Amino acid sequence: MKGLLDRLHSGEVLVADGAMGTLLQQRGLKPGECPEEWCVSHPTVVRGIAEEYVRAGADVVETNSFGGNRLKLASYGLAHRAGELARAAAALAKEAVGDRGYVAASVGPTGRFLEPLGDVTPEEMLAAFAEQVVALAEGGADAICIETMTALEEAELAIRAAKENTNLPVIATMTFDKGARGYRTMMGVSPQQAARQLLEFGADVVGSNCGNGIAQMAEIIAEMHAAAPHALLLVNANAGVPVLEGGVAVFRETPEDMAARVGDLVAAGASIIGGCCGTTPAHIRAIAQAVRSLKP
Repeated sequence: MKGLLDRLHSGEVLVADGAMGTLLQQRGLKPGECPEEWCVSHPTVVRGIAEEYVRAGADVVETNSFGGNRLKLASYGLAHRAGELARAAAALAKEAVGDRGYVAASVGPTGRFLEPLGDVTPEEMLAAFAEQVVALAEGGADAICIETMTALEEAELAIRAAKENTNLPVIATMTFDKGARGYRTMMGVSPQQAARQLLEFGADVVGSNCGNGIAQMAEIIAEMHAAAPHALLLVNANAGVPVLEGGVAVFRETPEDMAARVGDLVAAGASIIGGCCGTTPAHIRAIAQAVRSLKP
């Protein structure tokens, strides 16, 4: 099978998977429970979710390792198991995907702030990311997907950890909200700035995930594409903006709603299209069918 970057550079549009947390919750993950620990305690469930996305048509499947760095795991008393959980997450996804696609190892934020705003040094954060990405690579990951970032400083450290400690392609995405100044991350980063900086830090693919439905993502990706016309861009959109019903976040965009916007994303410059919060294998199946119906 051709390499992930080779296929993207050839102009092919690939399909990524959908939400992990949404499906884990449906299968019994309780509030306050560590999702990454399920890679060891409920491996059949975690592997089964990845298999569902592969059957739905996903070319790229992420690992259940989003919060699997030692700084984040410390809140569960699991910092000492960071390497074990990351290796298990990658191995389960690899078993599910086999030679039918690629495993993109999910690396999310630490949930901590760097000094002087917070209590973590750059060296500590870099070491936490390095430990995680090394274990993910050992588990069989085909790429590292650094996602849901809001601060460029943290994104840079995660990219650096992946580049210095693995030979894998690196995807890096940020999450934006729309305000008076247009789209910005929580830390004030615009899509244009994110595209340029993430590439400068060494990311091979950049983009946006979470925070927005697919219509808003088309606007964000268009801005990133304008700032970096030759960049490979990934979009993992939510199934719409969540609304609270009985204290529970509900995502209203249907598979058909999301599939109808695939052409807009491709026109805006997207090379990988998948889902984030609220999306299911049904959403990914509809997206995959839309992608494969596009003219080359």
